[in-house]
Amino acid sequence: MRFHKAESAFFVFIFVILAAGLVTFHAYGQLQDIAADLDAASRVDKIVYLNKLLFVTGALLATALFFGTFFIYPLIRGQVREEGKLRAMTVSLSARSQTFEQAALTDGLTGMQNRRYFDDALREYLHEFRRIDRPVGLMILDLDHFKQVNDTHGHDVGDEVLRAVAACLRGMTRYHDVVARLGGEEFAVVTPNMDVELLARFAERIRKAIANMSIMSGNVRLKVTTSVGLAVWDHKESAEDFYRRADRQLYEAKKQGRNRVCA
Repeated sequence: MRFHKAESAFFVFIFVILAAGLVTFHAYGQLQDIAADLDAASRVDKIVYLNKLLFVTGALLATALFFGTFFIYPLIRGQVREEGKLRAMTVSLSARSQTFEQAALTDGLTGMQNRRYFDDALREYLHEFRRIDRPVGLMILDLDHFKQVNDTHGHDVGDEVLRAVAACLRGMTRYHDVVARLGGEEFAVVTPNMDVELLARFAERIRKAIANMSIMSGNVRLKVTTSVGLAVWDHKESAEDFYRRADRQLYEAKKQGRNRVCA
């Protein structure tokens, strides 16, 4: 299990505080012994030892203060600033959809963001995350055998399936994720602050949620599955190359039999 830098700093801080507490408790015991000891020489020795314990306690507390001030606090401040920038970026992107550009940036069928919005948002996220050196994940989802749904049940039923999948994606993604319908039965999710391990687990939860859906359209009950391709940005490639890498993984998922995640 890998610990985040902030978690490691927190554990060190707690360890130092606990050590100071144990030394203080021991010093209190020595103080009780001094009060009960009638031998002057022994009392002097115990007082010297008590002074050493108090010095160690002070050193531990000073270490905790130094560590908290110069390590933990900057980490917390950095994370707060990062989250603030991420939220501001998301608000900025969302605000664009609420202006006169909304119709041009929204998919009319599902109410999700469309391919144009997705392309702009992906480039903006990569630009910002190159500066702060944080990971950006991308998943591309394609519904399996969706053409058969349209051919067998009609496009109205197919539209209901797309709307149900869109609702599932909106419900499972985070506030600052970018979720879009790219066209047809293809969707994409930009996931900031996710490495490949977290992204794979996240994508697998989404894949299972879609596979477990039961979609009703009139008297028709449908089950659908999706193939998912993943990529984590390498901080060098362009948005186009990043997208193509995730798309190749989507192709690999379909090649391996569909209804799976490939990274």
